[in-house]
Amino acid sequence: MGKKVLIISSDHTGHGHKSITESLYEKIEMDPDITVHVVDGFSLGGHSLMGIGKTYGPITRHSENLWKMVFNFSAENPTLINKFIEKLIRFNFLKLLDEIKPDIILSVHPNFNGSILNILEKYLIKIPFVVLIADLVNISPLWADPRADYTISPTIEAKDKCIGYGVPANKLKVLGFPVRSRFFRESVNKKSIFNEGEPLKCLIMSGGEGVGNMKDIAEILLDHFDCHVKIVAGRNKKLKSTLEQSLKSRYGNKVDIFGFTKNIQDLMFDSDIAFTRGSPNVMFEAISSNTPIIITGALPGQEEDNPRFAERLNLGVICKDTSEIKFTIDQLLGSNAEKLKSIINSQKKYIKPQVAEEIVQFLLEVETSEEWKFQLA
Repeated sequence: MGKKVLIISSDHTGHGHKSITESLYEKIEMDPDITVHVVDGFSLGGHSLMGIGKTYGPITRHSENLWKMVFNFSAENPTLINKFIEKLIRFNFLKLLDEIKPDIILSVHPNFNGSILNILEKYLIKIPFVVLIADLVNISPLWADPRADYTISPTIEAKDKCIGYGVPANKLKVLGFPVRSRFFRESVNKKSIFNEGEPLKCLIMSGGEGVGNMKDIAEILLDHFDCHVKIVAGRNKKLKSTLEQSLKSRYGNKVDIFGFTKNIQDLMFDSDIAFTRGSPNVMFEAISSNTPIIITGALPGQEEDNPRFAERLNLGVICKDTSEIKFTIDQLLGSNAEKLKSIINSQKKYIKPQVAEEIVQFLLEVETSEEWKFQLA
């Protein structure tokens, strides 16, 4: 008998949750015995909760300090957040369960773990509930609910944080960070080692919301190095327009500017270096594509230790100040690009193309409860 999987994700709080869901979905759809239903958790709360979810982009683009306050408040008041969201989503969530009757629920967004577990507990609904953490080091307490049947962690650091929050070690599984298959190189786009004397191909990106000082980075690169620069402004249409007006007239075909693109992996494959912020999804997609990363910053809260995580494993380097970009590039390219090549080799050893498949396999092995029935209140 087939297995029905309900995935609680998010379409508007960055692109990471959606990308993780897609990485799992492409593995699930290969198995005809699995049926998957994906829902944006914010949509379960109607217009009010959806409106809250849609504020993520504007806040992270325009006010990192405000985002830090939001993150800290939710981290300090998980019980309050869980009860608030529970009240908003209860009716639609119960209705959804009655319609699809899932065998297992997977949450890839922290805002819906405690709230959904509250509902399942109150209505005596016995469905295995699994959490898949989408952050690397700085884990909000909203991710860590001891009542979940299992919590899948991408890193040892995240696992240790969850244990500190009270999640039993035997409920934690470290399986890695799932990345969509198209970001892994094949023979047709095999990584080529950078050779001195060739133009440096640089990619500047900043996650789906397009935040950061892309213009300054591009100008420093184009003014000091023989290079070609590609910039991905994400969903930030205003930023894309501004960059086009300020850079294309000065540098012509040495710079290309893109909005949100579904073919970001091709840009990574064609780049020697990728400049990015500390978004775990963007970082891991670049690492999976075997493209050395220069991390230019991170959102406060859940991203702030991600740059050090990458640098410690020699998957990239940190360069928070644009005044250090020239020095950083010189260091990477010095001695016949020795440092750049060492990062490429470290990434090759770290890459795990099978993570998404292993997560799906784990979900299939979770024992499902006997048939359940309930009535809407």
